Amino acid sequence: MKILQIIPAISLVYGGPSQVILDLCEALAKQGQDVTIITTNANGDQGQPPLDVPLQSVVQRDGYQIIYFNCSPFRRYKFSLDLLRWLWVHGDDYDVAHIHALFSPVTTMAASICRWKGLPYILRPLGTLDPKDLRKKQGLKYIYGNLLEKPNLRGSVGVHFTSGQEADVSDDFGANINRLVVPLGVKIIDRPIDDNFIYGKYGIPSDKPLLLFMSRIEPKKGLNFLIPALERLLNQGYDFHFVLAGANPQDREYERSIAQRVTSSSLSAHSTVTGFVTGDDKVALLQKADLFLLPSFYENFGIAVVEAIAFNTPVIISDQVYIYQEIQKARAGWVCRLDEDDLLQKLILALEDKQERHTRGINGFNLAQQKYSWSAIALKLIEIYKSGANITRR
Repeated sequence: MKILQIIPAISLVYGGPSQVILDLCEALAKQGQDVTIITTNANGDQGQPPLDVPLQSVVQRDGYQIIYFNCSPFRRYKFSLDLLRWLWVHGDDYDVAHIHALFSPVTTMAASICRWKGLPYILRPLGTLDPKDLRKKQGLKYIYGNLLEKPNLRGSVGVHFTSGQEADVSDDFGANINRLVVPLGVKIIDRPIDDNFIYGKYGIPSDKPLLLFMSRIEPKKGLNFLIPALERLLNQGYDFHFVLAGANPQDREYERSIAQRVTSSSLSAHSTVTGFVTGDDKVALLQKADLFLLPSFYENFGIAVVEAIAFNTPVIISDQVYIYQEIQKARAGWVCRLDEDDLLQKLILALEDKQERHTRGINGFNLAQQKYSWSAIALKLIEIYKSGANITRR
């Protein structure tokens, strides 16, 4: 099959969705599919230069293709007229399109082009249909959603949600969509790297439990009650080292405020702020972590959680991370309410029982292998693509 993946941007500054689509396309290519990503060269919204990539030409990568287009006009919104013109001309060459993100002008227009030209397409909302997300700029989204997204939702083969809870809570503006639930995957590393270098590089003590937050630093991640809970944990005599790993290129002021809050508190001597990490640094931190923390206000999936359990690292997450039921059922960690006291109690339970942390870490690894392997997910999506491609073109 010829599969077209459409996404506004794949620069890693935009977080999980960028890495996910690359891994997804690699997994589809390994199953013999002809996969092309079309995207823009957007690389952040705070004055960063665009990606240094060839434009409107094929870039080969890990068995699939990427075609980048200049982000113009409306760079702030990752819009590209060139991408839309290319899609209008070449869309008929493909069997199906998978469009990632709603409420983004370039993907809204791309879905409309697919609909007008009769190219079957699947939409992945990336959490944008969650009522919590729709409350941001509520009036504008109500108008945009009903006028522009509703026809695209109604015309789609289906809407790809990554968890059952996301599918259950998401609003479809009355479009009566076909709700498809397919989780995201994670690469299982065959053998661990030599990770002891991480202690010296970041000044992390090797003789204390390592508590790791590794995600995009933004308000929804629950840092406003994670940090006070850690301060209380420290005041109660528990010894640990907290690593805050992440960034937010789209809101540097908030990123700096969180780092300052950590470094100016009682946690200062017991914490390391690394900024954004990738490659061996990321792997080493995940391997060395005793607990992974993500008490988010909402996560339509939580790819960072799946990455953690794939490294045998037990997690403490909130019940608003939408894969929390899978974590609970597998006993791959602890689940807290959006409550500082409850989070503190879960931290205490985990820190006081090293053997239980070990057991839940193994449980998590087994869960990652069984449910979140890219090869199985790719096969499921291929079935959906084939079914969609067989639909009579409108």
